Amino acid sequence: MATVAIGSIREQIYGTAPPRGLFCDFPLGRPLGVPNDAAFQRRVMECAFGLLERTQPIVEDYDVVIEDDDSQPLACPLPARMDADAHPAVDEAKGLRPAYERAIAKYGNRAGAVRLMNADAIPAAIEAFIRVAAGEPWKQAGIPGIPARVSQDIRGYYEMAALEIAGHTPAAWAGYRWFRDQTKTGEVMRKARDAMRESGAKEPLWRFLLPSDA
Repeated sequence: MATVAIGSIREQIYGTAPPRGLFCDFPLGRPLGVPNDAAFQRRVMECAFGLLERTQPIVEDYDVVIEDDDSQPLACPLPARMDADAHPAVDEAKGLRPAYERAIAKYGNRAGAVRLMNADAIPAAIEAFIRVAAGEPWKQAGIPGIPARVSQDIRGYYEMAALEIAGHTPAAWAGYRWFRDQTKTGEVMRKARDAMRESGAKEPLWRFLLPSDA
């Protein structure tokens, strides 16, 4: 079967050795380049599919470079507390639900924002990570799936809500940095990651709960 891969990490393309690869020097998370620019994205796809004509393995560089402007943090106010008896992270997630629903109605489940769980399951998943952060073994905490995948759904839920609240498409990784650095749930995920690492859990289980280098 003829195949072609598009990637934004050069070492990853060479490491996986696809028959044909297109390296796009774009910000991570934006493999087709400019958000909401169908013409630009189509040109990237046409370039990638054009490699199918090559009969020998090749990795080609796309001819446009897009810098990741990380100097502008995402301005996204968080909802006020609604339930003083709930953990702040759980209350925060519930408070973001209206914005998340508006974003889904407007954009659809863009980029698979929530894949493993539905939005109703997000608060319970956060509660499971709260228990991990407090020292409970992750296998006993009730995480509804592989920890890294569940954490991706939680982040996707938050970032979709932030997209609606901010009212614009943020710079690449800005939504993630906002989640990591400014939300109560981001704080919980950081503590859960550290607790799993300190407990001796295998690195792939905790490393991607909250990547720290984005």
